[in-house]
Parts: sequence; structure tokens; C-alpha cells
Amino acid sequence: MYQATNPATGETLQPYPLMEGAELTSALEASREAYESWRKTSFAERASLLNKVADVMEADVEALAGVMTLEMGKPVKEGFGEVRKSLWCARHYAENAEAYLAPQQIDSDATRSYVQHLPLGPILGILPWNAPFWLAFRFCAPTLMAGNTCLMKHDSHVPASAEAIVNCFARAGAPAGLMQNLRIDKDQVAELLSGDVVRGVSLTGSSAAGSQVAALAGKEMKPGVFELGGSDPSLVLADADLDKAAEVLTLSRIINAGQSCIAAKRIIVEAPVYDAFVEKYKTRLAALKMGDPADEDTQVGPIAREDLRQSLHLQVRETIEQGARCLLGGTLPEGKGFFYPVTLLVDVTPEMTAACEETFGPVAVVMKAASEAEALEIANDTPYGLAASVWTADAEKAERMARDLEAGQVAINGIVKTDPRLPSGGIKRSGLGRELGPHGIREFVNAQQVWVGPAQT
Repeated sequence: MYQATNPATGETLQPYPLMEGAELTSALEASREAYESWRKTSFAERASLLNKVADVMEADVEALAGVMTLEMGKPVKEGFGEVRKSLWCARHYAENAEAYLAPQQIDSDATRSYVQHLPLGPILGILPWNAPFWLAFRFCAPTLMAGNTCLMKHDSHVPASAEAIVNCFARAGAPAGLMQNLRIDKDQVAELLSGDVVRGVSLTGSSAAGSQVAALAGKEMKPGVFELGGSDPSLVLADADLDKAAEVLTLSRIINAGQSCIAAKRIIVEAPVYDAFVEKYKTRLAALKMGDPADEDTQVGPIAREDLRQSLHLQVRETIEQGARCLLGGTLPEGKGFFYPVTLLVDVTPEMTAACEETFGPVAVVMKAASEAEALEIANDTPYGLAASVWTADAEKAERMARDLEAGQVAINGIVKTDPRLPSGGIKRSGLGRELGPHGIREFVNAQQVWVGPAQT
């Protein structure tokens, strides 16, 4: 059973039954059948559908954002932005997929030799609750434009969001079976990966979940893309614009109530400006408004689930007991819903809980570094490697430092974000493969070498 709860009130929402037996078998067969015709369509035909889906979404932004607000507590203004970013992703791949997948001529002893990029078949997308629309579209837009079909297994806590996504495709006139929502459990995921319909898997989620699914896919020799957890460092150097850094890192930390893999999780500040930065950061964090996510003035909504809130609070309490100072928040509020206050922990050291573990909520962690070299050392002292940022007046220095940062993407004097035009993904325990940009669309294709004779002497 898929069961959502309104995190702003604790109210149980409509349940959705699991897909089993004949219903699931029918969905898989529909995906296989749709692939046989979809793979033969032109890029122009595929683009036409994706643009129609984007049109449907653009005409219904408020209603679609409202579903996310109800199910997982996303502030409604952030929901508007997520829907618009998702339809941008659809339009981006509609416009650029043909160029991204153009055949590549490679000289050899052949009369002509080249690599062409062909679809693989039905691809399974396993998605989390924290960005229901965006994560679905960064999976499905490139996958569909490459000529594959999509089987979406969304998180059990956002079933109405998943239904809304596939309904957008239906309203746009998508062929039956092209983009489907599967309400299945972990055991059924394993069965799909061991079967012969699913040809690849994309997962966004925890490192533990990614490791399990990667093992299943590897056993069957099926390609996979895994975007997993992060404990992203932001290095604020002594010559940085502290006001700008504090402003942007406040936004980075509290988007979606801090429930984002690429949020700034460890702010590592060089000693000469440590106290000044902490004061500026505290002022900005303290001004944020927490409240009803349906209110357009709300900047920080609730945590998605009570168990996640309790886990976050435990991380905060342990870190304080280990010697960190709590300058804001750190207490569980009374009343309905799963709210957690914006919390600022300073003087955090690498062995403390909030530095060792990923914190998924509005908890800002500030650490002091004696030098640029130590800041870099602290930044890399983590099993994760998703994203990082560097703040300094010397951009060339930051670019040199980026080469030493163990992260899949680095922002210099700006916010870490995902962009349809640029590849995104992590290293170490943060994942395998890339999404978005030209790299992402090539993850689920057959890079087929074609050698045309006779041989040249």
C-alpha cells in the first residue's frame, strides 16, 4: 500500500494499492510493446510529445505544485519553481537530444566507421519523495528522447504526485505504455531487474538503497545510474565576499526545508573570517519564516515524515553533546505537523555526528579551518562526493582547488544546482553515472560501432 501523510498536519491522505499479478504483467508488456514502435520514431516526433507534455504542465502549474505541498510539505512557491524547472527539462531535451545523440564519425581502416546511439528498451526509474516532479523529469525526458520507454517507481509517500506526472503524459496524447507509474515494493523491484523486460535502472535515493539496487543490476549486467546521498562542503575562504556567501548558502541550506542531496551541508570557513561569517549567516537564517507550506510567504516547510524529523533531531542533539554550539533552533516544536526549526550549529569538528552523517533538514553546520589546505582536507573527509562550492575573490585559485575536490560538481561563487544543460552526479558513496546534459542522455543507449568496408590500405 502506498500511503501519504500531510506533513503539515499529520493527516493521513488517500491510500493507493500496490500493483500486483496481472496488472503489473500488463504494464510491463505495454512498456515492451510501446518501445517497439517508439524506438522507430524520429527525434522530431519525440520532441513534439515532450513539448506537448510541457505545455500541459505550464497550463497547470498551481495545481501540480499543490499536490507536492500536500503530500511532502514543499512550500508552494518552491513547488511552482519545481514544476517550471521540470517542463524546462522536457523542452531542453526536445530541442537538444538529436544533437546530443548525433552519430560520431571515427577514422579507422574502414571505408567509413562511426558510432551511433540506439535505445535499449524499457528503463526503470526509482525515485524519492523530496522533488517528485523534477527528479521524475530528469529521468524520463532524456530517456524518452533517446527512444526508450519509462517505468517509474516513485516513492510510496508521494503517490498522487506520481499519478499527476503520468496524467500529464496522457493529457498530451502519449502512446499507451510509454510512461507508466508502477506502485511496487522492494521485492517487486528485484523481480523486475531479474526479468527480461527492464533493460536498465536509474535510482535517486540513499547510498544504502543505491548499493542494493546496483548489486541487483550488476548481477544481470544491466546499466544503471545512481544519484545518492551527499554531505556537500562549501568552502568560504578569507578573501570571499561574506555577504554574498552567507546569502546564497542560506538559500542552499533551506531549500525544501533542507531536504536536498545537493544542499550545502558543511560550511567550512577559513579562520580569519570565521566569526564574521557566522554572525552574517546567523542573521539570515534567523530571519527565515517557517510555517504552513501552502502559504506563499512560507520559506521553510515541514520535514516530510515524523521518523525523519526524529532522526534529524537525534543528529542535532548528539552533535551538541559532542561539543558544538547551537546558536539557533535545536528543539522540537509543539503542535501539529512535522516541523523542525532552522538550526545553526557552529564549532563543529570532523568527528561530530553532523559532520560525519548526511543531515536531511534545515540544519546548518559551520566548521573552522586554519587554512585553505585544511579547508580542502576537511571537505574531502567524507564517504560522499556529490557536490561542493568554493567562495573566494580569486576564481582562478578556486578552479585549481576544484581539481582537488572529491565531488561530481563544483560551484565557484554560486549556488550548487542541477541544470538540464549540465551533467550532474557524484563519486564515492554519492553514486555512479551522470544525469542531465549530453552525458545523461547517453547513459541508456547502445553506443554501437559500425564499420563499413572494404578495408582501406
